[in-house]
Amino acid sequence: MLEPRSRPVLLPLSAAQRRLWFLAQMEGPSATYNAPLGLRLRGALDTPALQAALSDVVERHEALRTVFPEQDGEPFQQVLLGERAVPLLHVRDCADEHALAAAVKQAEHCVFDLSADLPIRAFLFGAGPQEHVLVLVVHHIATDGWSLAPLMRDVATAYEARCAGTEPQWSALPVQYADYTLWQQELLGAADDPHSRIAEQVEYWAGALAGVPDQLGLRFDRPRPVEASYRGGRVEWTVEPELHAQLKELAAAHHVTLFMVLQAGLAALLSKLGAGTDVPIGTSVAGRTDVALDDLVGFFINTLVLRTDTSGDPTFDELLDRVRETDLAAFAHQDVPFEQLVEVLNPARSTAHQPLFQVMLVVQNNDEATLELPGLEVTAEPPTYSAEKFDLTVAFAETHAESGAPGGLTAVFSYATDLFDRATIEAMAARLVRLLEAVAADPNRIPGHLDVLSAEERHRLLVEWNDTAVEIPQQWAHELFEAQVRRTPTATAVVFEDTEISYEELNTRANRLAHHLIDHGVGPEAIVALALPRSADLVVAILGVLKAGGAYLPIDLDHPQDRIDGLLSDARPVLTLHELPDLAARPSSNPETPTHPSDPAYVIYTSGSTGKPKGVVVEHAALGAYLIRAREMYPDAAGTALVNSSVAFDLTVTALYTPLVSGGRVILAELDERAGTAGRPSFMKVTPSHLGILENLPEEVSPSGTLILGGEMLTGHALRRMRARHPDLTVIAAYGATETTVNSTEFRISPEHILDPGAVPIGRPFWNTRVYVLDQSLRPVPPGVVGELYVAGSGLARGYLNRAGLTAGRFVANPWGDGERMYRTGDLVFWNHDGQLAYVGRTDNQVKVRGFRIELGEVEAALVAHVGVGRVVVLVREDRPGDRRLVAYVTPQV
Repeated sequence: MLEPRSRPVLLPLSAAQRRLWFLAQMEGPSATYNAPLGLRLRGALDTPALQAALSDVVERHEALRTVFPEQDGEPFQQVLLGERAVPLLHVRDCADEHALAAAVKQAEHCVFDLSADLPIRAFLFGAGPQEHVLVLVVHHIATDGWSLAPLMRDVATAYEARCAGTEPQWSALPVQYADYTLWQQELLGAADDPHSRIAEQVEYWAGALAGVPDQLGLRFDRPRPVEASYRGGRVEWTVEPELHAQLKELAAAHHVTLFMVLQAGLAALLSKLGAGTDVPIGTSVAGRTDVALDDLVGFFINTLVLRTDTSGDPTFDELLDRVRETDLAAFAHQDVPFEQLVEVLNPARSTAHQPLFQVMLVVQNNDEATLELPGLEVTAEPPTYSAEKFDLTVAFAETHAESGAPGGLTAVFSYATDLFDRATIEAMAARLVRLLEAVAADPNRIPGHLDVLSAEERHRLLVEWNDTAVEIPQQWAHELFEAQVRRTPTATAVVFEDTEISYEELNTRANRLAHHLIDHGVGPEAIVALALPRSADLVVAILGVLKAGGAYLPIDLDHPQDRIDGLLSDARPVLTLHELPDLAARPSSNPETPTHPSDPAYVIYTSGSTGKPKGVVVEHAALGAYLIRAREMYPDAAGTALVNSSVAFDLTVTALYTPLVSGGRVILAELDERAGTAGRPSFMKVTPSHLGILENLPEEVSPSGTLILGGEMLTGHALRRMRARHPDLTVIAAYGATETTVNSTEFRISPEHILDPGAVPIGRPFWNTRVYVLDQSLRPVPPGVVGELYVAGSGLARGYLNRAGLTAGRFVANPWGDGERMYRTGDLVFWNHDGQLAYVGRTDNQVKVRGFRIELGEVEAALVAHVGVGRVVVLVREDRPGDRRLVAYVTPQV
């Protein structure tokens, strides 16, 4: 039992006090741990009585007159006496509500010197005739949420007595906070004693929290800053009495508390929002384990980490069983101060987030704090200052009808504004209500399979943001080129070194090759391998194969011979062209080859970075539709286009074909200082990795009109110098897979567009293309939640050459289409609130290595997003001699 203790000369700090003291030393002067309370007082206020009452209360509770000086670098508690223990009531009149609001805000932001200042400040602001606002600010080191009720009761008792000219008559407190501090040390024992209470409980927690994630995988609206600002926002909402009653019934039926039901619901929601299946949630326990502490003001609260396992798609019934088992064990080991537990477990530390958990759940069940003063009407004033120490705090409080029946839950989502927008939190609150409604109605349902989207959101995701239907004629790539030949026969079509070919000449040579190929058995479904170097002949060969009705297979001659041999063995082309034959005797007319929309136009093999290279078969209809849109959307392609990439990379499809169906001039050249000698390009498509090269090349090499960047993640930081040098340049961040005909989405960055330094969105879908961000059960995920990207529409490839099983696994039925397919990209993305897709990474490029995770992707964005998290190691991949790329980073598993 807790009784008054004999106190040493230097009284130690409690574990909770020590953590706050340490934080104060580390952060410096700050209002982060202020606990402000504002009260509007209407009526005849006796100011001297209020001053005396505050002094009485501070005299009654030693914690309110305790300071924390140091001796030999070690802090200790010093309980002040006499005049030093008298709080000063700062009185000031305010001219109007604006001045009052400013004064209240300033008061709430007051700063305490813990070594010398009383941890309580009182401010009284005159707000009009017989109207005042009282602001009490207590440093958290001297109070907690449970202390508010006894504090208000004692202020009321003392004020009433002082108004009557007497001293307050209250029962003496059985103990003081200092007694609790000594009792806590005695109860827990020595950490180095294996039989002590603290050693036994620490051993439990070491096992219970082994491998707990350092951070939840929630998607934020902004990257986590290196150092948290603790600025917070609040979203308030209510749970209706009917649902409140259902949740209480559910709790009773499963022998759990309402808190456990809400914890299971919150954990299930966080999992659905991308937090993973190992969800640590913090909660507060009163720490008043003895009745002697019930009426005492002080900092007794402790924090527990409740680890919720949502893996394996449990039903809500099953999840409640897991939560009950975990929570009962945690509450049975609640004596270890959280601060001491952190020291022992030594998790990754960061100034950017709290250790062990970042989401807090609180269900208020402490006495309601009310203040009743004689002759005064007292109402609470909402605080102007909110310091949010966690990413997210979810707080519930029960209300009841006069009959005692559930009257609903009041709820507050407090959130770090460093990370979240208010709209995100409002949506999260609505999703939690929908989830709770569903499981309350049927606890046998699996939360992971529940749809937490509103009808409006579902329509926006599936219909509005996929409203891309555009009527276009069905034409093939070579037909589009032939139409351009008729419009501009004498214009220059291709430039390679000293060779220039007009549209008419290019068409004639391609026609002759086409007739030659037809005579050699080339037609629909026939594959012709093109093993030619970059040259005008290569463009002739591509067009010739298309005109013959066949499909061309581009071969990169810089690839290792074993890869080339593997591609040819797999594709089994009817012909392989290493050079063009003598075509002088062949007809020059356009061949009349019947071509079906589903006939293949080309076969391009993937890199094989995620397995064996596979040939993607792209059909004529898909290629033609892509080019009709490209001609419309990229008018600068009608000027001059520089093509530097290999035709074995489908990035070249845009850069080569779009000018040829638009009347533009194609320059085939390496991306070096000589590339601009044939004229500055107006149109170019490269990867973000080429930006550094362009920045170091002469001005005439960079495009003057449109630059398309694709194939890798793009960041605003990587673009900054290019845009500074070329302020009139339009930049397009394009995304797509070979399986979706080059690109399927894009984000257009106009010259006046201001970009953040982080990852650039990949935008909206193309014409006649639909995109879906889905979870593992093929359900749409809410905006802001990471899911896998699926693409449907006219751009889909036929599939993989000679690999029917793989095709069936990647080209799957579209639940929202009329018998059509959608392509599973393997890319992780999310919808932002503007309806733009944002790229995150690959599903198949994440592997664990000795407790670490490797994420393949754009290194710069990764470093921006994870500064301060832990050790970062950059990996290098060498695809071929001299061709090295930064492709990965390693951080502690999250």
